[in-house]
Amino acid sequence: MTIFLLLLLFGFLYYIKTTLDSKFDGLEDNLRELSRKIDQQKVVEKLPEKPIATPEATKPPVAVAIEKPIAPVPIEKETIQEKTENVIQPIETVPTPKTEEPKPAPKSYIPVEPEKTFWERFRENNPDLEKFIGENLINKIGILILVLGISYFVKYAIDKDWINEPARVGIGMLAGALILGVAHKLRKKYAAFSSVFVAGAIAVFYFTIAIAFHSYHLFGQTVAFIIMVLITVFSSLISLSYNRKELAVLSLIGGFAVPFMLSTGEGNYVVLFSYILILNIGILALAYYKKWGIINILSYSFTVLLYGGWLFNELDEKTPHYLGGLIFGFAFYFVFILINIINNIRTKGLFSVTELSILASNSFLFYAAGMVILENFHPELKGIFTTALGLLNFTYACFLYKKMGLDKTAVYLLIGLTLTFITLAIPIQFEGNFITLFWAAEAVILLWLAQKSKINYYRFASVIVQALMTISLLMDWKAIYLSDLTLPIVFNKIFLTGIFAVASLFASHYLLKNEEENQQQFGITFNPKEYRYFISIIGILIGYLVGLFEVNYQANLHIQGVNSAFTLPVTYHFIFSVFVFNYFYKIKNTVANQLANILAIINIVLFTFFFSNYSFYEHEQYITTGIHQRIGFYLHYISLIITLFFGYKLYQINSENPIFEIFQKKFFIWIAAFFIVYLASTELMLHGLVFSNVPVTAQDVQSSPLYKNYAVSNLQYLKQQIAFDQIQLSRNQIIKTAYPILWGILAFVFLIIGIRKHIKNLRIAALILLGITILKLFLFDISNASETGKIIAFILLGVLILIISFVYQKLKILVQDDNKNHANNETE
Repeated sequence: MTIFLLLLLFGFLYYIKTTLDSKFDGLEDNLRELSRKIDQQKVVEKLPEKPIATPEATKPPVAVAIEKPIAPVPIEKETIQEKTENVIQPIETVPTPKTEEPKPAPKSYIPVEPEKTFWERFRENNPDLEKFIGENLINKIGILILVLGISYFVKYAIDKDWINEPARVGIGMLAGALILGVAHKLRKKYAAFSSVFVAGAIAVFYFTIAIAFHSYHLFGQTVAFIIMVLITVFSSLISLSYNRKELAVLSLIGGFAVPFMLSTGEGNYVVLFSYILILNIGILALAYYKKWGIINILSYSFTVLLYGGWLFNELDEKTPHYLGGLIFGFAFYFVFILINIINNIRTKGLFSVTELSILASNSFLFYAAGMVILENFHPELKGIFTTALGLLNFTYACFLYKKMGLDKTAVYLLIGLTLTFITLAIPIQFEGNFITLFWAAEAVILLWLAQKSKINYYRFASVIVQALMTISLLMDWKAIYLSDLTLPIVFNKIFLTGIFAVASLFASHYLLKNEEENQQQFGITFNPKEYRYFISIIGILIGYLVGLFEVNYQANLHIQGVNSAFTLPVTYHFIFSVFVFNYFYKIKNTVANQLANILAIINIVLFTFFFSNYSFYEHEQYITTGIHQRIGFYLHYISLIITLFFGYKLYQINSENPIFEIFQKKFFIWIAAFFIVYLASTELMLHGLVFSNVPVTAQDVQSSPLYKNYAVSNLQYLKQQIAFDQIQLSRNQIIKTAYPILWGILAFVFLIIGIRKHIKNLRIAALILLGITILKLFLFDISNASETGKIIAFILLGVLILIISFVYQKLKILVQDDNKNHANNETE
């Protein structure tokens, strides 16, 4: 009964088809006859209407002379030529106007056509929506509905138990064969419609065998697998015979779906990957023969997803198959590299962006899979694996460029991959950070490839990868420097990674040094000059942080005492600042000089008010404990010298042409004098404390009158109190005896410089400083000072005041002249 109904249904469909064929054939004949008549009418209407040319019309016009009667004239002694000239007057010719040569029209600007959206491309390919729906869309919907209808009918028959299980499978296969027969009948006149029927038939075959295996258990997995492979081969041959790309896509999808349709949960990766490998070779050979690029893309995508999913699941197994996974990964990698290159050699064309993307991503994904496997399998082989992959890409590039004449863009890409992998090989042996290293190398490679191949995608990809490299480096700093790891000095993975990242930025800066033209992609403009300036600033900043973090980490690890350890990164900061200052200073432009001045000012302020304090903290710890080093005291000399160097450079740069307006103001002299006095006083205090204090000993603690008031466990607090009292006593002595002498000397120096350089504000500052010193001496220093201190302070300060007075009187003429010149300048 069921077979009868199916035959009746397909007979009815065949009758409708033949009837429609006859109707459409008659309609096509009528349309062809109507089109012929319209074309004849158009030819008659377009005949040119030209005037008929006669011989008379083609002759040039002739001038007619009107003869007048000539009276007899006596013969005179004239020449015949003169008579002729009297009778026949020359005809004046009208000069023809000169026509100016037309100027060439300026070339019109042809704007770059914007990239079309999907809807615009669809409307361009299908201008007639009605035709698209009627000829393309409806037939696919129809075959889907037909397959569903047959499926529901078969399900209904099964539910009613009309047919047994083998008969059900037979009905499914027969239904697919009937659909395939209809498709074969329609293939000549309705190719697109026929291919849709073939797709439906193949789908029916796949689902029928899957149901027969899973639900009815009519045959084993091996038999079902062989049948489905035969279906895949058959569909591939059909697509080749019909020359239909969509059938090849269906064959590909069905081929990759076979393992899932026959899966029983007992995965055998060797059989699975062997089948996928054979399927890829066959399908890709078909794509190579028919030049169907979409097949390459789909086959590559499905293989990556299938292999990647298996790999992640395999890592959770108790006994993962690392070696087998690595071997099959290499097999897939090699097949797609080979097919991609061979396909391009056959077409003898340039690699498209898609082909280049497959070529690059294939290496990257295989490398990632290999690193994941080796991390758990044999970590010591990661460097060798990276090197081997780089050499393999180099072998491709050399062989294909010399022997096959491969597109240079692909050669550049393969060379770029070689450089990337070779560069990564050694750092990977340091266990980690290979992501940052990989991105650092890749950013430079992509920029180099963009310049060589003229592909803008690489340029913008380089910018993105460089940003990812910076983010990854920040994450590495956080993960390693905040951990409990003990790293060797300099030759450790995080420091070398940072140096490599800085080298990547400056390598990109070097590659862009000759580029001036802007590049556009995805609606974004790439300005090489601005980007070059930006990465140079980022490179300097990251270079500074790389060294700062390393010095700070090693100082805290190897130096006892927090304050002593902190002076090492401070010293590094000043040394690095000197190099950056000289870099900006040598550029010789306004912006660079401004940056140099700002850097110098910031460092002077930081040392004067902040960094110099850590030498005092170190001294307090040393006096209290007696076990800490004086590293900070000795290193502070380097920072002090660099600070003085910055002050000298500021004076040198701004003495004639000030960079900032503030340097022209009168109060700037007062600010500079204040910094000099404050810095000198700080240094005097530091050296006075260092040379006058000694660490507190156990005898000092025991001889203290407060010793009896402290328990044994609290003696450390007593020790700190004794050290604090000693330091405070020394401070008071230095302030009362040494400061007046120092300030008097500085006042004398300011006065001499002010007189010689004709700087009135500096002379006034000298006199004010001298007045403050005298007031301080009589109001504060004279009380509670030792007799020796009073004598030394009063004698030296008195001598200095007398010398200052003498010098001022000796050079008063210069001062008066300077005041007059200053007044004249203000009057003018």
